[in-house]
Amino acid sequence: MDFDLRHLEILCKVIELKSFLKAADAVCLAQASVSERIANLETIIGTRLLDRLGRQVVPTRAGELLYKHATKLLEMKRTACLEMQDFLGIKRGEIHIGGSTVPGEFILPKVIARFNAEYPSVLITLTISDTREIETRVLHGDFDLGVVGSKSSHNSIVSHELWNDELVLVVSPHHRWANKGKITIEELSGEPFILREVGSGTLKSMEDYLRESVSNGIDSLNVVARFGTTTAVKEGIKAGLGLSILSSRVLETELKAKVLKTLQLKGIPMFRSFYLIRNKRRVASPMCQAMLDFLLTASEENQKKDTDS
Repeated sequence: MDFDLRHLEILCKVIELKSFLKAADAVCLAQASVSERIANLETIIGTRLLDRLGRQVVPTRAGELLYKHATKLLEMKRTACLEMQDFLGIKRGEIHIGGSTVPGEFILPKVIARFNAEYPSVLITLTISDTREIETRVLHGDFDLGVVGSKSSHNSIVSHELWNDELVLVVSPHHRWANKGKITIEELSGEPFILREVGSGTLKSMEDYLRESVSNGIDSLNVVARFGTTTAVKEGIKAGLGLSILSSRVLETELKAKVLKTLQLKGIPMFRSFYLIRNKRRVASPMCQAMLDFLLTASEENQKKDTDS
């Protein structure tokens, strides 16, 4: 048997993504080339490595065994490359970051601009998705780092607290509560309410607070819609569809323009943090470590500024 690391990389992507087409995109090859590489690898090994079950591709027992060793070999290769970059003092490369909606759209772009001024030869790729998806892709190695709206409980994830955030009740300026400072949870239960999608960090934090305050938790709300982005929720509120609970960090423009109003729930202060997450099983590249240190320093400076003010 004599196969190379490229064969193993392609095999791992097919198994992880459960699809030849998705794996082809991930390794920058045509789907036919991926199928041919897998067929060649199976010929070299002398047995079938993958099975098709409906639309999904799954490993055979032999495929599972080879995958276990392949991931170790590929990580060894990656570590060797990173250590050589560090030794040579290379200050260029690419960092893949996953950001959940609030930090991804409203915080990280400004931080990345400051990082870019210090490291102009580093390309930052920022992908925005929900917290659950970001954590999964950090674990799979698709992202070097993630910034999400809730702390991970996964054993392989290291979490660092970055920024504080407050969740507030948001209504249209035409709503009868627009000029009220606070309302009760009982009053809220009868109003049309817009939820974020399952997997959202904002939704999870809101659920945790409501579960502590009312026996039915989120089921006590009159949910009329679920939207996949914060922007969609804000537009729904403006259109009079309902009200919602959102991060105070996403409302700066709307509050200045007076197109949205915020309130608080009596007796239920809702605060949370955003977290930097990474897979502790993977060695950080020099540039990834530089970004990690930069984010932690930016967080410390922000906390000091809040304390002084």
